[in-house]
Amino acid sequence: MKKPEKPANNRLRILFILNRRSGNRNLNDLLEIIEQKSKSHPFEYSTYFLDTFSSDLIRKEIFNYKPNIVAVAGGDGSINLIATILAGTQIPLGIIPFGSANGMAKDLEIPVDIKESIEILLTGSIKKIDLIKINDRTCLHLADVGLNARVVNRFEKDINRGLLTYVKHLFGEMFFLKNYVFHIVYDGKKIRKKGVSITFANASKYGTGAVINPEGQLDDGKFEIVLVKPFPRIKLFSIAWKMFSNKLHTSDYVEIFSCKKAVVYSNKKTTLQIDGEVIGKVKEIRLESQEKVLNIIVPHYHSSKHS
Repeated sequence: MKKPEKPANNRLRILFILNRRSGNRNLNDLLEIIEQKSKSHPFEYSTYFLDTFSSDLIRKEIFNYKPNIVAVAGGDGSINLIATILAGTQIPLGIIPFGSANGMAKDLEIPVDIKESIEILLTGSIKKIDLIKINDRTCLHLADVGLNARVVNRFEKDINRGLLTYVKHLFGEMFFLKNYVFHIVYDGKKIRKKGVSITFANASKYGTGAVINPEGQLDDGKFEIVLVKPFPRIKLFSIAWKMFSNKLHTSDYVEIFSCKKAVVYSNKKTTLQIDGEVIGKVKEIRLESQEKVLNIIVPHYHSSKHS
């Protein structure tokens, strides 16, 4: 772990990329706090509003401003976009949770409080983490197909959080439950499994608080394939409870495979979502771990627990 580097004049330069469409928080409060913090710590900063998801425009802004840190105020989709741009560079990514669920921020233990999250930009450590390349797209956090993708999509539109809200949407989706046959080729092995969903996990938990990948590590050079097998409806609450109590791996209806590279074939088309963004319906999913290609700023308490 190391600190973000400062320029020769010893003043940090932060580019804040702000998505005003994320969540329902007050952007004016954020701008006011940034200005206050720049005076008390002093650092230089510039703001860029993410009104269009144009990688070329963002790269140009980064090239012109030459920041020491690029900080994103947005949800997982905004963070994914900037992570894709910064991957392979030395510029660290900072996160200000501003979305409705903020799954990646929860995984990194970054608080939703704006002042605290900006403080972490200034005092935190840099951690090198992996990404997953999925069908030529970047996954920073979690991707999935099947049941859980639909539940998470419904959950993130709900103003309520927690286990009961998750279960409510899980019950709602049970009426549309589909079983798939997945052919999985990973690290030289071939298996055939029936399932209702598969999660491709670089991290461990959703913004809902549900832990899908209890032993997931962001910097181990691997990702996990989490298969949820067909289950009787009577087991619904039990599975949800295990997700929220960090014990999903103990369920008889869950199998987890760690790997560096994989291809998953589905017997019928299913919706793929990556970091909260619906990509479309697919039958073939190609995955490969990209080891430690992104610098990200984390709190000291996270780096000491997970290093």
